[in-house]
Amino acid sequence: MSAQGLSVPLSVLDRSSIRRGQAPAEAVRDTVRFARRMETLGYHRFWVAEHHSVPGVAGSAPTVLAAAVAANTSRIRVGTGGVMLPNHQPLVVAEQFGTLEALHPGRIDMGLGRSVGFTGGVRAALGRGKEDAVRFDEQIRELLGYFAGTPVHRGVHGIPAEGLRVPAFVLATGAGADIAADAGLALVIALVSGVGRAAERIARYRAAFRPSSLWPRPYVIVSTAVAVADTRQRARELLLPEAWSLVHSRTRGVFPPLLPAAEIPEPTEREASLLSDVLRGQIHGTPESVRDELAELVERTEADELLITMSTYDRGDMLDSYTALAELAGI
Repeated sequence: MSAQGLSVPLSVLDRSSIRRGQAPAEAVRDTVRFARRMETLGYHRFWVAEHHSVPGVAGSAPTVLAAAVAANTSRIRVGTGGVMLPNHQPLVVAEQFGTLEALHPGRIDMGLGRSVGFTGGVRAALGRGKEDAVRFDEQIRELLGYFAGTPVHRGVHGIPAEGLRVPAFVLATGAGADIAADAGLALVIALVSGVGRAAERIARYRAAFRPSSLWPRPYVIVSTAVAVADTRQRARELLLPEAWSLVHSRTRGVFPPLLPAAEIPEPTEREASLLSDVLRGQIHGTPESVRDELAELVERTEADELLITMSTYDRGDMLDSYTALAELAGI
C-alpha cells in the first residue's frame, strides 16, 4: 500500500439486486446508472452476473446487460462475472463477446463461471444438467478456439469473434483455479473459504500457470464485499441486507429481495450462525480500518486486483460506500 491508497486496481461486480417492492426492470436500469457513477469514481472494471429465476436478483442476461453498460459508459472496462459457460453453447458465447468487442474495442472482459442452475427446474428450463459443469475445461477450449480461428467443429467460425482479442477470466472457488492455470487465463477467486484457503489456491494457480496468448503471466483478482462508513457498526449494517438474503436462501432455498437492515427479523440460532459465517468473510469499517484490511488482504494473497461485490438496500448508501472506498484507495 502506498501512502495515498492501495497498490492495486479496484473493480466492481453488480448483480442487479432487487429491493423489496422494486420491479426487476428497475433494478436492471439501476445497474446501468450505477456503472456510470463507478466510471466517474475511477474504478477499473464494471462486471455484471448471471442468475436465473432468483427473486432477489434481476441480472440474468449478462452479455445483454454488459452491452447496455458499455453503451452508457466510455472508459471503464465492462464484462461479466460471469457468464456461466455450462449453461450455454460456446459458439453462442463467442459470438456474443465478439459482438461486444466489435462494438466497444478494447473495453470488454469475458469472465466465465462453471455453475449451472441452482434448482432442477432451472436446469431443465436451460436444457442443462449438473454433468455439464464437469466439461467446463473442454468448453473453455472450444470457446477460445472460436477467437483463435481454431474451431473444434470443422468449418464453423465464430463471427465476429474470430481474430479479436478479449481477455478471459475464470471464476473459481476450488478446482476452477487449476483450470485457469492450465488454460493460461486470469483467475477470479472469492473468499468463501477464507483468506488462508484462497491464498493456497492462488499459490497453486501461479505455480501451475501455463502462459497463453491472452495472459503471458498469471493474473489474480480477489473478490470480496467491502462496506465503508463513519463507524464499524454502520458499515456492518450496510452488509446485512445482502447477507440476510443469502442466509435466507441457505435455509429456505430462495434468495429474496433485499430488506432494510432495520427490518431484518430476529434470526434463529442457526440463522445467526450462518449470518456470522457470511459476514466473517467480508470487510467493513471506517476508511482507515478498511484501508488496512485491504492492504493486508493484498499482501496475503498477492492479488493483482480487487473486485468489490457489495450491495445493500439503499442505492444511495451503496454509492456512498463505493465513493468512500474510491477515496481511501486513491483511485
